[in-house]
Amino acid sequence: MKYMMTYDLMESTRNTYQWLGASARAYASYPMMSWGTNPGMDWLKAWGEVTERTFARMVVKPDWNIPAISDDKGKDHPVVIKRVLERPFGDLIHFTTPGRKASKRRVLVVAPMSGHYATLLRKTVISLLPDADVYITDWHNARDIPVSAGKFDVEDYTLYLVDFLRELGPDTHVIAVCQPVPLALAATAYLAAEDPKAQPRSLTLIGGPVDPDANPTEVTDFGRSVTMGQLEQTMIQRVGFKYAGVGRTVYPGLLQLASFISMNMETHTDAFRDQIIKSAKGEATEHDKHNMFYDEYLAVMDMTAEFYLSTVERIFKNREIALNSFTVNGKLVDLGKITTVAVNIVEGENDDISAPGQCLAALPLLTGLPDSKKAAHLEPGAGHYGIFAGRSWRQNIRPLVLAFIDANSGDTAKPANKNAAA
Repeated sequence: MKYMMTYDLMESTRNTYQWLGASARAYASYPMMSWGTNPGMDWLKAWGEVTERTFARMVVKPDWNIPAISDDKGKDHPVVIKRVLERPFGDLIHFTTPGRKASKRRVLVVAPMSGHYATLLRKTVISLLPDADVYITDWHNARDIPVSAGKFDVEDYTLYLVDFLRELGPDTHVIAVCQPVPLALAATAYLAAEDPKAQPRSLTLIGGPVDPDANPTEVTDFGRSVTMGQLEQTMIQRVGFKYAGVGRTVYPGLLQLASFISMNMETHTDAFRDQIIKSAKGEATEHDKHNMFYDEYLAVMDMTAEFYLSTVERIFKNREIALNSFTVNGKLVDLGKITTVAVNIVEGENDDISAPGQCLAALPLLTGLPDSKKAAHLEPGAGHYGIFAGRSWRQNIRPLVLAFIDANSGDTAKPANKNAAA
């Protein structure tokens, strides 16, 4: 019960800061405060605006906000989101463009379940839509899932991917980003043994921890330095009374956010200080660079306790994927069974989350796959975010990924839209 109380305490603290920000903004906006020049009120209002927005975003799922897509004739087509499969812990969604000729490239983007919503890959989706028929895994916030829905761990995640791939069929190309990279490999190997006809045509694995020990980082060092008991005692709490998932054990999003920010405390402090200054001067806008970034960065979701703990134990500590000893429902998932699915590895030279070599470790594990179906790219100067959503992705990696998809398609897909990355 104490963990439920600490969860509610965190939510109460967040709510209090949101209220303080709103109160400061409202107080400084009273007409009587404008009777004379008072810079102090301008600063108080600016602090209130930034503080209220900051703490309000932490419990709101961002919208996709996908802009219309232009066809070859210059006609705009709105993007409509449809849910193809709905499951308790995540859905398979499809970005459709009514009235637009369907693309021959069918792409499944596998989003990470690592504290942020799938909308973190919004820019990745936007960049792919002009040239592909895009689907994505839309994972749910664990605090909103009733306990009656059961558990969700790395094996369940893998089986969700298996079901999604079966639904989409064999002409699918998978792009897995960060955390789900090893599980996307496992899902493909599972299909290779159980349902070969449902395997995707290609896998593009971007910056994921296939073998965390290949090139250790702060993240992997932390995973090795703490015991599972310590993690369970310090990181796991029970959802409080406010949400539908009351009583479910989770790794809370607010606790994850605190960890994210602590890794780059000085950078975030400077960013918020500068935003308050801009707001006081009247230079801040609703959709400026700061707000666009932090509206997404601060929107966090809870992970189920079993998913978080099994990821740390089985992927990072025991290295079950790296050692090819991962099991699902008691059955060994042998990566050597993958013999026809082309695999492309993408890493960033300056990636401090999943350092170069961790993802590349997948290729030697694919003993049944010919070298002609293996590819790898190391993006010079790119960090973790840049390899799937930044300039490096748009200008260099995206064209390579589309070319890899085309090279491993059953028939020739149309050339990539040269203006799509603009």
